[in-house]
Amino acid sequence: MATASALQREKPQTLAAVPNRKKFVRLTVWPLVAATFFMVSGGTYGTEEIVHGAGYGRAILILLLTPLLWSLPTAFMIGELSSALPQEGGYYAWVRRAMGNFWGFQEAWLSLVASIFDMAIYPTLFVAYLTRMFPWFQQGNRGGWVALAVVIACAVLNIAGVKVVSLTSLWLFFALSAPFVAIVVLAPFKLGALANAVTRPTTSTVDILGGLLICMWNYMGWDNASTIATEVERPQRTYPRAMLAAVVIVALSYILPFAAMWMTHLSPTAWETGSWADIAGVLGGPLLRIGVVLGGMISAFGMFNALVMSYSRLPLAMAQDGMLPGVFGKLQKRSRAPWVAIIALAIAWAMCLGLGFARLVTLDILLYGASLVLEFAALAVLRFREPELPRPFRVPGGWFGAIAIGIPPALLLAFSVVRSQHESILGMSSFAFGMILIAAGFVAYFVNHALKPAGWSAPAEENPQPAA
Repeated sequence: MATASALQREKPQTLAAVPNRKKFVRLTVWPLVAATFFMVSGGTYGTEEIVHGAGYGRAILILLLTPLLWSLPTAFMIGELSSALPQEGGYYAWVRRAMGNFWGFQEAWLSLVASIFDMAIYPTLFVAYLTRMFPWFQQGNRGGWVALAVVIACAVLNIAGVKVVSLTSLWLFFALSAPFVAIVVLAPFKLGALANAVTRPTTSTVDILGGLLICMWNYMGWDNASTIATEVERPQRTYPRAMLAAVVIVALSYILPFAAMWMTHLSPTAWETGSWADIAGVLGGPLLRIGVVLGGMISAFGMFNALVMSYSRLPLAMAQDGMLPGVFGKLQKRSRAPWVAIIALAIAWAMCLGLGFARLVTLDILLYGASLVLEFAALAVLRFREPELPRPFRVPGGWFGAIAIGIPPALLLAFSVVRSQHESILGMSSFAFGMILIAAGFVAYFVNHALKPAGWSAPAEENPQPAA
């Protein structure tokens, strides 16, 4: 068997050609902004525990600083790499081209394993909002069955070819934002009026560091949009603009509602995951409460459905490159959806539905963070190895900028390492469990390479990049 260093340096196989498709409507800037919004945020839902752990002032400060230190550097990195290499598989293709098959495999492994924990969060949020309207689902295992139904429904929809794209994404964005626009408008009329409001007792134990991790989770996932680069109009121009616009919109969707509620003097201890519904009811009555509940359910369902599309393209691209068995590249005849990859991932996602929200977030950030580090490394390596590669958008600052832009996200990831040592899974810390999962990626690659040293299939001719 080849040594690790040799495997890391080996030249990657030619990237697989994208199957010939009939003409279809490609995403332009604002539809891509809307799709990215769903892949990253899906609205203000899921942010409640940030206030519980940090209080209003510090929560808003965290929500302001995190996009500057975490999201903006990531958006700049994605802007450069997606404009230079708008290929099937997105971030997996970038790392593989920059550092070879070994690290390309690790990038895909980390992203897919992180998705197991990330995707279990959205059915959990769906149930959290459903039980605010119908407490009956809290009894027994009913909530678990509802969460499983969400996974199955989204898998079926994706196999059938249903995608959150174009005007659908834009209309969903407006529908989900409407209740929070109402909250921002109504809150000034309740200045200090909710200081003694009675709300449902909370059970959250999230502290300020836990709030920071939840904030990081709410601001991550920008690279998920890169896997659909072949479905974007003029990706070299569209991606950088869409990423920067989406960062601003997501940040405002988080900060403005909390700033409005701060004016009412509602206690920070009233907040926990799913409590936007009850708080909206106290502020604006039952109709606003119902609007927030329905929006929360639609948000969780829409995010899960959109991310199924993104994550399922990774096994597809790897199978086309010969790095996974060809079965993962099987496409449904009518919809062209990778149905085997979707079913395999859905089973893995369903197995994690019993884990708690905070534990899911901790593991998700730890694993996603490791994959993000590889993407920043790919940015720097490609600047060195391929300085003449056309880059319609470049991270400013030359060499220094390409390296320094990854430092703030790396520092924030250090917080996830600290937190992961205090959460436990299967009798061990989340950090230890995460390290086992990361190490398993090395083992998986060596086993894969030993079974098929030449790859699982002959690589296809490289597909020419779309015209700028």
